[in-house]
Amino acid sequence: QVRLTESGGGLVQAGGSLRLSCAASGRASSYAIGWFRQAPGQERKLVAVTSWGGGTYVADSVKGRFTISRNNANNTVDLQMNSLKPEDTAVYRCAAGPWPLRVGREASYWGQGTQVTVSS
Repeated sequence: QVRLTESGGGLVQAGGSLRLSCAASGRASSYAIGWFRQAPGQERKLVAVTSWGGGTYVADSVKGRFTISRNNANNTVDLQMNSLKPEDTAVYRCAAGPWPLRVGREASYWGQGTQVTVSS
């Protein structure tokens, strides 16, 4: 069993930054941890994912602006979001599943989600 708890969402102006954190408990080290987002009326999409072994993947839509990092000691996975745009507005959820975890159906566990709103 894995429990995931997100924090760090909020409202920010375009061009600003936010840092999301996903705290993982249980047997999280067995899984990759990824961040997905879903805007109203749109499908859920992967933003970035990391394995506990160090592999990472960042979606092209956010590459160069978003960075995913993990802290094995604290069992946390952070998503640093810079140069935010209004189109980044969405509910962001972290998920755990087998690597490479590119799509939501591959996830075994989900956090509750955190809202990110970017104003223009």
